[in-house]
Amino acid sequence: MREVNFDGIVGATHNYAGLSRGNLASERHEGRASNPRAAALEGLAKMRFVASLGVDQAVLPPQPRPDVATLRRLGFTGKDRDVLAKAAADDGYFLRLASSASSMWTANAATVVPSRDTVDARVHFVVANLSAMFHRSLEAPVTVSIFRAIFDDTSHFVVHDPLPPGPYFADEGAANHLRLATPTGAVHVFGWGRAAWANDEPRGRYPRRQTREASEATARLATLDDRLALTWPQSLRGIDAGAFHTDVLAVGTGSFLMLHEDAFVDTPVFLEELHKRLGDDFSFSLATRAELSAENAVASYPFNSQIVGLRDGTLAVIAPAEAREQPEARAFLERVVSDDNPVSAIHWVDVNASMNNGGGPACLRLRVPLDDDERLAVRGRVFLDDALYRDLVRWVERNYRDRLTFDDLRDPALLVEVRTGLDELTTLLELGSVYDFQKP
Repeated sequence: MREVNFDGIVGATHNYAGLSRGNLASERHEGRASNPRAAALEGLAKMRFVASLGVDQAVLPPQPRPDVATLRRLGFTGKDRDVLAKAAADDGYFLRLASSASSMWTANAATVVPSRDTVDARVHFVVANLSAMFHRSLEAPVTVSIFRAIFDDTSHFVVHDPLPPGPYFADEGAANHLRLATPTGAVHVFGWGRAAWANDEPRGRYPRRQTREASEATARLATLDDRLALTWPQSLRGIDAGAFHTDVLAVGTGSFLMLHEDAFVDTPVFLEELHKRLGDDFSFSLATRAELSAENAVASYPFNSQIVGLRDGTLAVIAPAEAREQPEARAFLERVVSDDNPVSAIHWVDVNASMNNGGGPACLRLRVPLDDDERLAVRGRVFLDDALYRDLVRWVERNYRDRLTFDDLRDPALLVEVRTGLDELTTLLELGSVYDFQKP
């Protein structure tokens, strides 16, 4: 079994609308002009670099935006140009909600459980409802359509519909889930911010997005053995510092975990439970508040790095350039490499366009563990190689604008550009018709 990184291609409406309360980078960059072309090329360059390390890399197409169908459901009528104009009235909040390119952060797309951990020995995808944020909740139906096109072999894959929307089962996908494994065993950590049924929402600065009930339901749907699941509350202190998802302050793979002491509650107890389940092969690197404040960690995202397994058995950390520039974050990551653990290298990558909206390298990818037969069963031309990379770069250069402001979102020509480009992309990726506008 090898982990494939499925990255979302940045969409043509990449913009800074400031829609996510509690996401400090998103709030800070609200209203600025964006460059969708540069953002998409940045994401592709990061994918190409990951592939150059010998790590399996694949792509997922973006979603159609502006989402005119949703605007119609909200009561905006007329032709497409009329709907856009009406939704752009006043402060344009409805148009901003319907134009987000947030599907680029595919760590939120679903929770993935590999076949070796499931009762039916199939890979399970539980598509996230993302109901905590309206603009993200719009992604789920298209995500299901794309996943069922790519993972359509039901002898190997199960793609579940999202959990019912609403406050009880708010699910943020793999951004609140990680899998660790050693020769002793495996454990799936499900981080959660609140228990909805108990109505124990504590007062705090920012929303607690993931519910315990959603985490437990996800494990049930994926037929995950109860002995492999570990639901653990996120630290409220970490959330109020801006760690709206678990993966803002914790990341791990295989036998190694890298975390901040404000990622979870009762950190010593949490780590002892992992050691009990995983044995002496389990290792971790913990950043204390004294070494790296949660605020500096949120500002520079060292824990939203990708940790990837290399062919020589070691691990590499792929960190955002912002963490290199933050002294505490850089010192911590350099210590990680020098500690007694499997990490052998740090690589710095520029994903500034994503970071400006609160997404580092780890946000941009969904980890999908596959064995050789399952990899062969993946449909479409989605595994990145040199030829696909070149084709995608040319596609972005043909179809993306190099500057985008709010006024551009109301432009009917942009909607035509997006749909034309996505039509071309689904042909290039050999996926068929996955979008509603492509269907009769």
